[in-house]
Amino acid sequence: LQEKDGASEREREREREREREREREREREREREREREREREREREREREREREREKERERERERERERERERERERVREREGERERESERERERKREREGEREREREREREIEREREREREREREREREREREREREREREREHEREKATSN
Repeated sequence: LQEKDGASEREREREREREREREREREREREREREREREREREREREREREREREKERERERERERERERERERERVREREGERERESERERERKREREGEREREREREREIEREREREREREREREREREREREREREREREHEREKATSN
């Protein structure tokens, strides 16, 4: 009986040992599951990190695009400014040309006026010459009259 009790006791002990082993196995399984969960969490974190990085890259790209657009706008402004400057220069050139033409016209007018004045002066000179000639003619007439009077 004691032997039987001993055998039963040993069997119960072995059963308890197997139960403890199964419990340790379940614990190891729970630990592996927790480890897998931690790994999935790390993977989700890495994915969130990659997504944040992609978002930052998209933001940098948008910023580069905005900068390119600002540069294009500055280029358009410089182009418009240059065109306004060129147009102003052309206008100044046209104005100088018109002013030069007016000055040349005034000079032609002055030259015509000087020529008319010279012509009037020549005409006055001819008139004085004709007057002197008439005076000489009258003088010859008087001289002739005196000679006639003297000879009578």
